[in-house]
Amino acid sequence: MAGHEADTGAGRACRGQFRLGITGGIGSGKSHVARMLEERWGVPVYDCDREAKRITAESRVVRQALVSLVGDGLVRDGVMQKQALAAYLFASPDHAARVNAIIHPHVRADFLRWADSHSASPVVAIESAILCESGFHTLVDAVMLVEAPVDVRLRRAMARDGATREQVLARMARQDSAQARRLARFIVRNDGCGDGTLQAQLEQAVRALQAEAHTHQGDNRQTNP
Repeated sequence: MAGHEADTGAGRACRGQFRLGITGGIGSGKSHVARMLEERWGVPVYDCDREAKRITAESRVVRQALVSLVGDGLVRDGVMQKQALAAYLFASPDHAARVNAIIHPHVRADFLRWADSHSASPVVAIESAILCESGFHTLVDAVMLVEAPVDVRLRRAMARDGATREQVLARMARQDSAQARRLARFIVRNDGCGDGTLQAQLEQAVRALQAEAHTHQGDNRQTNP
């Protein structure tokens, strides 16, 4: 993978840790894949969506910047109004870009601190629906793209979010997996046929990641005795 699109091998050798980016469109099941990696193979996973919400709730700097952007109605009695933020965010691509420009630098820095705190783990992962659009793919050594048929994705997202078919299709239309597909080293098919098929795909990927991580850990020990 080209150096400008992902972390360099030299950087990986210096830190002795392999970083995997997990992405996929709405309803693809990327969160399920992330949980399997964490529970079955012990791979720590940083959930970008969850941590972005935490940072937005906890950081006064982020809240103030968002209020300046969206308006005073964004915070009431010290509580962030999620619906107001979502309404602004999804109103236009420009709005989304402005919100992300405020939040993403903080998420990026938080992930790097988190990864350093898991330095004993040979492989760590970051899960993000917009891994490539956010530029977070530059923080990882490989990208794993989770895919599923459109009808399966629709069914999952409608059941999970209580959304209509039209709402889910609109969200799908705003997501572009073309760049992720170009960058993906691993493409995982999560079509709902059961965890057995999914586990076989992930086991093959994990073995490759662990082997590469161990190789670079050895290189790191030789470089820094």
